[in-house]
Amino acid sequence: MIPAVVRGWSAWSPGREDPAAWRAWARAPELLASEGCPDVQFLPAMLRRRCSPLARIMLETAYAACPAEERAQVRTVFASRHGNINESIPMLDRLAERQPISPTKFSHTVHNAQAGLFSIAADNRQASSSVAAQQDTFACGYLEALTHLQRDPRSAVLLVMADIPLAPTFAKLVEEPAATYGLALLLAAGGEGPTLGFETAASDAVVPARAWPDALEFLRWLLVDEEPLVLGAGACRWRWERHTPSSA
Repeated sequence: MIPAVVRGWSAWSPGREDPAAWRAWARAPELLASEGCPDVQFLPAMLRRRCSPLARIMLETAYAACPAEERAQVRTVFASRHGNINESIPMLDRLAERQPISPTKFSHTVHNAQAGLFSIAADNRQASSSVAAQQDTFACGYLEALTHLQRDPRSAVLLVMADIPLAPTFAKLVEEPAATYGLALLLAAGGEGPTLGFETAASDAVVPARAWPDALEFLRWLLVDEEPLVLGAGACRWRWERHTPSSA
């Protein structure tokens, strides 16, 4: 198994905005709200105006999970199944009508827009990846973060996963829990925090259907005493377990 230490985490969903609220949710999970976004008052007003709801959620959790002194140096992985696809719909309508579209608006809908906004806000010029992998997006984002750690274990990697419900135009095409949420994990090769092992699991491993996204099922598992965790709704299965530090 590939090990990593969770040095820090932060999650956000409307009505659940601090660790205490998420620990209470982990003990008695329930449906998540589908509308709302944080105000991100820590961002300059000009940058804040450029943020979509998804970008606000991602930057809110990224800033909360990563200490201020590390934000400019941490490597990042931004994962989202759908990204800013809702903001793309009006532009697609304009193209269908043979109308011009705004280059600025287009630049805010590309899948790495959130990575770019974090880079600007945190003055971060380190390596970054943006991941979309259908129903396995969280697990693939986690795996991508581990590849960064394998390449250079001396510095941490910030994994940020978020999504908002799809607009009606596309919602009927995808079966998934409707939730507005974000999760950020500060992963490292060592240091304080739980050490987790990660590997692919047998493809026939049973994964129960849940009313919340994989990323938040991972957080729920992280906050309670259960072993192990298996996620995956497609051809792949992904397995996490807690590692007990060696006494040697």
